[in-house]
Amino acid sequence: MAGIPHDHYEPKSNGEKWLHSRLPVVGLLYDTLMIPTPKNLNWMWIWGIVLTFCLALQIITGIVLAMHYTPHVDQAFASVEHIMRNVNGGYMLRYMHANGASLFFIAVYAHIFRGLYYGSYKAPREVTWIIGMLIYLLMMGTAFMGYVLPWGQMSFWGATVITGLFGAVPFVGEAIQTLLLGGPAVDNATLNRFFSLHYLFPFVIAGLVIVHIWAFHTTGNNNPTGVEVRRGSKEEAEKDTLPFWPYFVMKDLFALAVILVIFFAIVGFMPNYLGHPDNYIEANPLSTPAHIVPEWYFLPFYAILRAFTAEVWVVQIASFVTGGIIDAKFFGVLAMFGAIAVMALVPWLDTSSVRSGRYRPMFKWWFALLVVDFFALMWLGAMPAEEPYASLSLIAAAYWFGYFLVIMPLLGVLEKPLPQPETIEADFASHYDAKTGGTKTLVNPAE
Repeated sequence: MAGIPHDHYEPKSNGEKWLHSRLPVVGLLYDTLMIPTPKNLNWMWIWGIVLTFCLALQIITGIVLAMHYTPHVDQAFASVEHIMRNVNGGYMLRYMHANGASLFFIAVYAHIFRGLYYGSYKAPREVTWIIGMLIYLLMMGTAFMGYVLPWGQMSFWGATVITGLFGAVPFVGEAIQTLLLGGPAVDNATLNRFFSLHYLFPFVIAGLVIVHIWAFHTTGNNNPTGVEVRRGSKEEAEKDTLPFWPYFVMKDLFALAVILVIFFAIVGFMPNYLGHPDNYIEANPLSTPAHIVPEWYFLPFYAILRAFTAEVWVVQIASFVTGGIIDAKFFGVLAMFGAIAVMALVPWLDTSSVRSGRYRPMFKWWFALLVVDFFALMWLGAMPAEEPYASLSLIAAAYWFGYFLVIMPLLGVLEKPLPQPETIEADFASHYDAKTGGTKTLVNPAE
């Protein structure tokens, strides 16, 4: 890790020296496994290995499924049924792939909210955070396109609704929509485009993941206290850190094993629980489902999209100021993407000098409300676009933007933080008393 003194790989045998001078891959792996890691990381730092597993699972199962899938509107639905019924283990591959997407998003949301609480986006980790948000956007695009591929009713109409949003962009919207669809409507060209991009994007994500890991290996890992590792000398750094192997590798693998027990229980016993029954009906352009809903991991932002109707005063003002260029539909699109953009801009919106939410008493309450708000938006996104859900969606969307654009900047000025430990070593020692054999003693019972 750049900046933190530690032992680097030194080749010993002639073969190791020969390889290291030409392709230092062994040294790269060694430095990655032995990277100094803050010794006080808690269980919220296990989501990285879960995300890595999910990416590998989705790529491997996706490649095998692609061998049997036919990206044609007349054969796509039947090819999925062929995979389920005739391919050896095909039903398990498909259920692992479909539910693997849900596990992927559960892990990424836990990863994002952990970063928001502990201030993992603050300097010098802004670039790491931005790369992470790019990965998240690509995940959303990949998942959306993958949901279209089975060519069921919800696949077809979900694609029709979401791609129709691009048509709301003034002046160039229609051209963008036609380019995306490959024609005037969702059809065979659309399915081919989505299949190609759905196959490609995971490899782009894998490349960004490597850059993401490289970025935080350069700046160092954040930790629950937000206090940086001491970099004066190797001895000081070793008091704050432990090698990633074996301590944190074993901890991560244990957490992954527990999560996989739950994951395979769902795959084995309730694989369609998170899906929609209408997607087991072949796509029919002449029959619109009564209630079109996206997958659960899109619901919070779908609720924000629908919240801003023509009756909302903010939309009316925007329409008046722009001479009608920004109508309700385009405002909803801006709000949906803006809800993600404000998360990406959080390194510059948070004005507090304290990194970790652990030492910010006012922040804790507002952040807890944000988490509740996120789940409320998720629930509201699955509800019909009628009262009282429309008004509740607007309130929840207002809090989402208010938290990032108003509350966070103000908290940095108004909040009085609690005292922070001077070093990671001090925090670790306060929780684990070596004299009592590692008995955990909480300094603050609220933690």
